Amino acid sequence: MKKIAAVAGLVVMATSSVTAAFADGTGQQEVSQQQYDTLISQCRYAETGKAKCREAVKETYRVGRVDTKLDCRTYSGVTVCGTLKLGKAQRQCLRDSIARGLPFRRAEVECYAFA
Repeated sequence: MKKIAAVAGLVVMATSSVTAAFADGTGQQEVSQQQYDTLISQCRYAETGKAKCREAVKETYRVGRVDTKLDCRTYSGVTVCGTLKLGKAQRQCLRDSIARGLPFRRAEVECYAFA
């Protein structure tokens, strides 16, 4: 089930559970070891809970081949992959940063890590 909320001209999507079926039938998306490590590592910034974030990564991803479609990006020395689930303070930071002219992708990563 997806919930969609418009936030200051942005669309933020959150899912309560992973429901996507993957082509190989495992229910998990295959990513490289490096991508998996990044996904686990970025949980240290999760306002929604580190343990909950790590569990979601373990349920959603498995180590295999590089996923060339996985959105990984680095700003201000912080690398993240995939969709970031922002907490309240992080979303406010994102709105404020965009209003000050920071590009969305950079603001998203910096607010996720530093807000």
